[in-house]
Amino acid sequence: MSFHSFHLVRAAALALCVLLVGCDASTGGHVKNSDMHEAAKDNTDLGQRYMQQGKLDVAMEKLLKALKYDPNYADVHTVIAVLYERIGNTAEAENHYRRATELAPKSGGANHNYGVFLCKAAKYDQAEQYFQRAIADPFYKTPALAYTNAGICMSKAGKRDAAEADFRKALELNPQSSESLFGLAQIQYDKADYFHARAFMQRFESLQQSGPDALLLGRNIESQLGNTQSAQEYAKRLRDEFPDSEQAHMPEISHPSS
Repeated sequence: MSFHSFHLVRAAALALCVLLVGCDASTGGHVKNSDMHEAAKDNTDLGQRYMQQGKLDVAMEKLLKALKYDPNYADVHTVIAVLYERIGNTAEAENHYRRATELAPKSGGANHNYGVFLCKAAKYDQAEQYFQRAIADPFYKTPALAYTNAGICMSKAGKRDAAEADFRKALELNPQSSESLFGLAQIQYDKADYFHARAFMQRFESLQQSGPDALLLGRNIESQLGNTQSAQEYAKRLRDEFPDSEQAHMPEISHPSS
């Protein structure tokens, strides 16, 4: 099983990192007019709130206004990049993600978000550079998240050793990083180290409910270990809990041997 179905850790909290993950990006230099800068911040905050409410047109209006007030405010570039990405305008999204890193080159949040964007675009080597810049920021509040996404990105690039190192660093910082545990379970399975794969899966399962990918991996691990009953239990859960999933329709799941 490959990492084709592994997803970047990019929930709403991450997508709106200025408020919820703490980008803490600085402006790109001295703000001559503090009132203009405060207006930019206020409109950026409003734009985020409207995005969370699904009012994307109003959010865009507020964010464009924020850019007019202070075009050197890095956080507004990050937030409007998220909005452009959400509406499918990837070209504008990339422009603003990049601009945020230019204005705040040491910001963990700005570099991390651009890394996520680049990885989703399959620009893996570039993405890794930005993840490392994020990790290098001593004030960045979520380095474990950057390590996890770096690991996922390296997995997608086929660089298993680098991915494993990133996942392990993520776990050192956050032992409850479920995505890193799943990533390591997958890597150990691919290396035919099924006992360690099972150990990582058990830790993963203690933290969150398994989806189709995890149930399939659990089934495959137990099958390789010769635990037929456990493998069949995973397969049954996959059929029962996710009957419409692609994994549930795989021959070994939908038509298990007796």
